[in-house]
Amino acid sequence: MALVSEFLGQLTLSYGAEEEPTFPTVVPVRDFDPAKDAARIETAIKTKGVDEQTIIDILTRRSCEQRKDIAFEYERLAKKDLVTALKGALSGPLEALMLGLMKSTTQYDASELKASMKGLGTDEETLIEIVCSRNSEELLEIKKVYKEMFKKELEKDVAGDTSGDFAKLLLALVQTKRDEPSNVVDYQRIDDDARCLYEAGVKKRGTDVATWISIMTQRSVPHLQRVFERYKSYSPYDMKESIRKEVKGDLEKSFLTLVECFENKQLYFASRLDEAMKGKGAKEKVVTRIMVSRCEVDLMRIRAEFKRHYRRSLYQTITEHTKGDYQKALLSLCGGDD
Repeated sequence: MALVSEFLGQLTLSYGAEEEPTFPTVVPVRDFDPAKDAARIETAIKTKGVDEQTIIDILTRRSCEQRKDIAFEYERLAKKDLVTALKGALSGPLEALMLGLMKSTTQYDASELKASMKGLGTDEETLIEIVCSRNSEELLEIKKVYKEMFKKELEKDVAGDTSGDFAKLLLALVQTKRDEPSNVVDYQRIDDDARCLYEAGVKKRGTDVATWISIMTQRSVPHLQRVFERYKSYSPYDMKESIRKEVKGDLEKSFLTLVECFENKQLYFASRLDEAMKGKGAKEKVVTRIMVSRCEVDLMRIRAEFKRHYRRSLYQTITEHTKGDYQKALLSLCGGDD
């Protein structure tokens, strides 16, 4: 019981109109001593063959702010940068995960977006996952940090790397024009939007994608949840079925991600994790990205949705589909079995 009350005591509300409570699996550790942690990491790195376990134990059980303090102390002690030291000591998926933890959630999102658009070809999957699942407040922060880190505008990079309606949808989201949730339920507008979505898609030949984009990127989430409910009284198909019938490829994936996140964001991430850990092995990049980017946001709820939906725990699934130190790090971020 003490654990539960401690966990509840650590739930924090984000500021701003969307006030989304957080359900982290990684929370600040009590009696934190950054100098001691830094010294332990330095010893672990210097150990013959590297003592990965100590590095995992420390970095996966400290909050982002605490990791920053450790990095500061480490540089004072070892006269070198902690990120550089970790790069030299670790490799493979464990290295990617640990380096991810050394960034703030927003910095991590920004660098994942940058990586998805770097070099030849675009990693649309990452682009869709991040842009379509983050709320306006998070996207505003990401844009700011992206510019600080890469001296470029996120919008320009997205525009340069995508095309057609897919680009238009992503850019409309990145422009963060979404209404704030209101206490007043506007039934007339709900009905109008539901009818517009139907008339722009299922009702006609071809799809008026521009109408879909403007409604889905500008209305508040609670409003859209009601619109999708109302939509069923116009269309023989629900919104997700309509998307599958009307559009294809990256545009289809983007609209589906949006709707899934409006309906239940944590279930969306749970299903992405399930998909990434099917069959032999795991899609490590996807698993790492979700575990790192959500561990201080809502991973506790993602875990609960995973268990509810797939009848097995996330912890068990990670155990079956990953191995070695990488597995240990993921299990530590997961924060327990259900």
